[in-house]
Amino acid sequence: MKQKKIVIFLAVALIFLSFTKQEKPKHLVIKVKSDFFNADNIGNIYTIKEDELMKFLPSGKFFARYSNLKLGNITSLDATNPLKLVLYYRDFQQIVFLDNQLSVNSENVSLEKLGYEQTDLVCASANNSFWIYNKQNNELIRFNENSKKISSTGNLKQILQTNLTPTFMLEHNGYLFLTCPDNGIYVFDIFGAFSKVISIKNLKQFQVNETLIYYQRDSVFCSYNYKTFDEVCKNLNNSEANVHAKFIDRNLYLGYRDSVVVVKAQ
Repeated sequence: MKQKKIVIFLAVALIFLSFTKQEKPKHLVIKVKSDFFNADNIGNIYTIKEDELMKFLPSGKFFARYSNLKLGNITSLDATNPLKLVLYYRDFQQIVFLDNQLSVNSENVSLEKLGYEQTDLVCASANNSFWIYNKQNNELIRFNENSKKISSTGNLKQILQTNLTPTFMLEHNGYLFLTCPDNGIYVFDIFGAFSKVISIKNLKQFQVNETLIYYQRDSVFCSYNYKTFDEVCKNLNNSEANVHAKFIDRNLYLGYRDSVVVVKAQ
């Protein structure tokens, strides 16, 4: 077991070291202004500026644009499934589903009509379902593709005996990960049952790949194995404080106000 932990630790370290080799790493620069960005597991890049979503192919070529002026600004984008993107408009409590052409592929979901008027967070789930975090009831609720409630956690404030102020959530391999900066990352199974809390605090967002959680704190980017408790961190070595980093499919994505840079693993 000890040898296995060492192998895993070294493998993760090598991934990060691939970005610090003396040779200049391959990188792609997409010149575009955005408020935030995301990427999917096949390398497509999505930038969001107010109410506009733009998609770029892995080559960096512009592919498509989507906007809906009636719904205000886009709050979040979940690109877990490249064939069914999940856009959330918090001001209007609306969820929009887009296909890989950025065309609307199903009816919008009005959370207000479903009775959940204070929904802070939305993310994709397996089998075209989705999760919401409803602030009014401090509850995580999962809906199927027909917007029918199929599971929930109940009031988490009562269950966990703590106040929650979640900022981000995503589902990975049948588990939902919910981060509360003051407390850590809470993990629930697909039925809404609480599993555990991972003691990584002060996070706004993160990514999960198998047993690794990738996250950024200021100018430091880290991976944490929540099975072996090993952590590897790398300084982004960037003078711009507002850089936002993601690590997806062994590539490092850096988001700036006027561009997205993809540093490809060697």
